[in-house]
Amino acid sequence: MASSSNYNFEEALDEELSNALSNAFQQTLDNSLDSYGDRQQAAKPRKKRVHIERNREEGHIQLWNDYFAENPAFPPNLFRRRFRMNKPLFMRVVDRLSTIPFFQQKRDATGRNGLSTLQKCTAAIRMLAYGLAADAVDEYLRIGATTSMKCMEHFVDGIIYCFGDEYLRQPTAEDLQRLLVIGEIRGFPGMMGSIDCMHWEWKNCPTSWKGKYTRASGKPTIVLEAVASQDLWIWHAFFGPPGTLNDINILDRSPVFDDILKGRAPAVNYTVNGNEYNLGYYLTDGIYPKWATFIQSISLPQTDKASLFATHQEACRKDVEGAFGVLQARFAIVKNPALLWDKVKIGNIMRACIILHNMIVEDERDGYTLFDTTEFEQAESAGSSRVDFTYSTDMPSNFFGMMTNRARVRDRVDGERQCRVGWGALPRATSTSLSLHNSLLLL
Repeated sequence: MASSSNYNFEEALDEELSNALSNAFQQTLDNSLDSYGDRQQAAKPRKKRVHIERNREEGHIQLWNDYFAENPAFPPNLFRRRFRMNKPLFMRVVDRLSTIPFFQQKRDATGRNGLSTLQKCTAAIRMLAYGLAADAVDEYLRIGATTSMKCMEHFVDGIIYCFGDEYLRQPTAEDLQRLLVIGEIRGFPGMMGSIDCMHWEWKNCPTSWKGKYTRASGKPTIVLEAVASQDLWIWHAFFGPPGTLNDINILDRSPVFDDILKGRAPAVNYTVNGNEYNLGYYLTDGIYPKWATFIQSISLPQTDKASLFATHQEACRKDVEGAFGVLQARFAIVKNPALLWDKVKIGNIMRACIILHNMIVEDERDGYTLFDTTEFEQAESAGSSRVDFTYSTDMPSNFFGMMTNRARVRDRVDGERQCRVGWGALPRATSTSLSLHNSLLLL
């Protein structure tokens, strides 16, 4: 009994001592933390956020008087230079975006009007057009840097949502007919445009990704694959592959031929030197494979015929490079290194710029086109290129059907046969008639 009592006494004593030590340690720790916090508050007093009264109402009035009043301060040519488009087109964009809640003018808690739709859209278009920093529009539009970035992000999202289906579409049957007529006039029946790639430098590429995106120049880039026609309309845009890939690697990932593979593309028919073909093609440079859907130049032409063909092919192939140049000239943000960290946002900016570019092309096409568009509506016997306006009914319903269409697109033998046909029927290189141009197609 005595032994048991001693044991209980020692256990209670140990527990009491442990609690006392624990309480003392906790008290000392709390005192130290409180003392440290007091010293930190004394050393770095909490600052209030600086409020800048920007007078946003004055910014809207100034913008309205400069460009949108009945008698604006700046004429239409300066509006187009600074907004990259004519005023009616810009107002069409503003009208559509005004249905999105972010762009609607609201009142704040004090009852003051917030930023107007014109201010938000102008801030976004200036950042896209000039590649400006977010706070560069603050002095004129009275919009802070954070709000300017939000305006641009919502602007590109709104452009894609409102106009993407119409201005970043695959060619319809009517579009194809017009493209084929233009191609035939230029000496390339069956041509649907030219294809190439462009690199956009990514300045703030994450360090862990730089090895994947850095090309020979030593700068990380993101690649855009595009198809463009002579009027600079971009019919296909595939953006996102890393800069280490070349044109062939990107082509393997690209959806450029998806409509053909899935049987959704309208049927194309054209005649060259008495031979009929039912698969259109793009003009390319020498790196692309020799498929039935690609026509390359002749790298080292040895005859007058070959030189003439190479000259015409290389001239027409520059359409897509011209489209890249105009895209970068209109929207400097695409020309300058991308400063964003988020690749998805960078991709949205590229898509929105392409959509706006196509809208501008449609709005101004009649001012610089080389052909009278009324010629495209003449009698059907005027040319050999035709589009079947009834969409294909033999859509592949299984894997075998899709692979059959894929084989047609990548058919090297068919491309070589076309080359032999075109080569054998070429007239003398001294001829300058339209029939000569039509014969230059498939050397």
